[in-house]
Amino acid sequence: MSLPLLDPIEIEQPIDASLPAFDGHFPGAPVLPGAMLLALVLRAVARQPAWAGKAGPTPCVQQVKFLAAVGPGQRLHIRLNDSDRAIAFSVRRGETVVARGQIQATP
Repeated sequence: MSLPLLDPIEIEQPIDASLPAFDGHFPGAPVLPGAMLLALVLRAVARQPAWAGKAGPTPCVQQVKFLAAVGPGQRLHIRLNDSDRAIAFSVRRGETVVARGQIQATP
């Protein structure tokens, strides 16, 4: 028996220009590291109880594609979509998709 699918949600995420993640990555042209971007997605999932339940206590990033750079002071939109086995996510800056992937609960 499968559980009902969760309604998609979108979370706005400003990127603080003073984040330590920008230090040295890269001098003169700062870029948010991909690991930090994934951490923001996982934090967005964890802050929504129904989505956190779907991801489980130790979520696993099944796949991720980084498609565009994210700089300091930008505003991102994290979208979560449910499917039978995974949480699909996309991260946009305006109309530009900067990352997309899937998260699953660890069996």
